[in-house]
Amino acid sequence: MSDLARLTTVLDTLGPIGIAVSGGVDSMTLAHGAHRHLPDRATMFHAVSPAVPPLATERVEVHAADHGWRLEVVGAGEFEDPDYLANPVNRCFFCKSNLYDRLRAATDAVICSGTNTDDLGDFRPGLKAASDRDVRHPFVEAGIDKAGIRRLAAEFGLDDIADLPAQPCLASRVETGLRIVPEQLVLVDTVERLVTDALGPGDIRCRITREGLRLELPGALLSAVDDSLRETVAARAAAAGERFAGIAPYRRGSAFLHND
Repeated sequence: MSDLARLTTVLDTLGPIGIAVSGGVDSMTLAHGAHRHLPDRATMFHAVSPAVPPLATERVEVHAADHGWRLEVVGAGEFEDPDYLANPVNRCFFCKSNLYDRLRAATDAVICSGTNTDDLGDFRPGLKAASDRDVRHPFVEAGIDKAGIRRLAAEFGLDDIADLPAQPCLASRVETGLRIVPEQLVLVDTVERLVTDALGPGDIRCRITREGLRLELPGALLSAVDDSLRETVAARAAAAGERFAGIAPYRRGSAFLHND
């Protein structure tokens, strides 16, 4: 059975669904699959907050308009939660708890996320928040991993989505234990967009660390950095009151400090 057939089989069991659409490849592909298969039973929900890149919101709104989704934009609410703002190791639990509580208040439908089978091997406190609130994960139930999602996106003709780099929320750039500050997230987004414009897309991360603002780039992009770009990033950091801690090779999750 194909990935699409397995996904639609799962969707058929759920009745009316509300999909949390972040703007990344996983939730966007789920939204497209659900809308194609269940246009009268699927509503998309996009939550906005300082941690959500504006480009992600724009992407969701453009796809909703172009493809006729039912879309509701809600406030995520996590910045009203002191536990989230403290940025503990399980910050994502508080983020997702606030998100799913907001969605539950907005709909009686089955809430669904774009979580896939690859996510199950990571430390993801947000999955506990989902479990506590009976959130369903159609890709997991259908046995679909990240590669399968990208194949589905390509099958749907979503050229701007299929190869979209992973884009965790902006708060993931802040080193564990440092308080989440909205103005710093604006800086993170500004720097990442600036570097993307200069070098092209990729795993570009602007980290807020105890040593200051550190830019991380994958090898191909790292070798393309010139003095002008380095000076521009340093100047943006200084203007925002942040020390520039330099440019380093990209390391997935390097801002996440887990004290065992």
